[in-house]
Amino acid sequence: MKQEQEQEEYARCRLCPRNCGVNRAAGEQGYCGETSALRLGAAVIHRGEEPPVTGAGGSGAVFVTGCNLRCPFCQNAQISRERMGREVSTETFARICLELQARGAENINIVTGSHAAPALAAGIACARAQGLAIPALWNSSAYERAETLSLLEGAVDGYLPDLKTLDSAVSRRLFNAPDYPERAPQAIERMIQASPLRFKNNLLVSGVIIRHLALPGLLAASRAVLRCFADRWQGRALLSVMSQYTPAGNAPLKRPLNGREYERLVGWLREFAIDEGFCQDLAPDPGALPDFRRENPFPPALSTPVWHFAAPSSP
Repeated sequence: MKQEQEQEEYARCRLCPRNCGVNRAAGEQGYCGETSALRLGAAVIHRGEEPPVTGAGGSGAVFVTGCNLRCPFCQNAQISRERMGREVSTETFARICLELQARGAENINIVTGSHAAPALAAGIACARAQGLAIPALWNSSAYERAETLSLLEGAVDGYLPDLKTLDSAVSRRLFNAPDYPERAPQAIERMIQASPLRFKNNLLVSGVIIRHLALPGLLAASRAVLRCFADRWQGRALLSVMSQYTPAGNAPLKRPLNGREYERLVGWLREFAIDEGFCQDLAPDPGALPDFRRENPFPPALSTPVWHFAAPSSP
């Protein structure tokens, strides 16, 4: 994407359903907390994703600063809400992608980049021109506009969207986004149409894995999500049910998922005959919360650092 066109996308920003309309190209901050500058918090070889994403080499996770949803319980709140990160150029982003590939990453896994889609699409194109050959995956909240997703066509190979809830009362309370239950399924349908499931050597090279984080005390919302997946997308996408909710910061939900809630989730997977996908074991671990003040934000067994916003040696 040419730089002039890229800046036009930010001039009266409508990149996400917030429709802020601010001039991010002139330095104004949107709801996401960001201007048009692309800022990153860290890049790591991550070994904690679903098996077809992690593979043998790990996933090349690139954490983008800012977020258009900003969940109060976000485990990456230091970058999504507190704005930790450093501005990088298109060329630097491309070098980070190439370094991840050189270190053996199976893919480039772009985390929470919805508000920076024009810059990220340009960065992926720059990296491709310099030899990036592994898939690029879009890891997002699914609170996106179809027009913004179209900017990613030809740049992104697969998608890892959340489907957080289909209950507008829940999304209003937790995300200040009562239209999330309408917007997210529309975005996911667009992703599925653009990227059919395809694997090579058991690795995802194209397609969609829909992720759902079960929230304590809100199991009815989870049941609705599982039913929606079974009715609309089974066979065209995979489902990944996550049980890792850990209270963080000022999270309004103060406890992790309990064993009884987890068993209900597993029972609903059987009831809806969802037998292809992933279900995380119930093992909450507050010590596993990332700390982006560290060069390696995650436990060493889970990731290997490649780039960090505060590291003097990082380009």
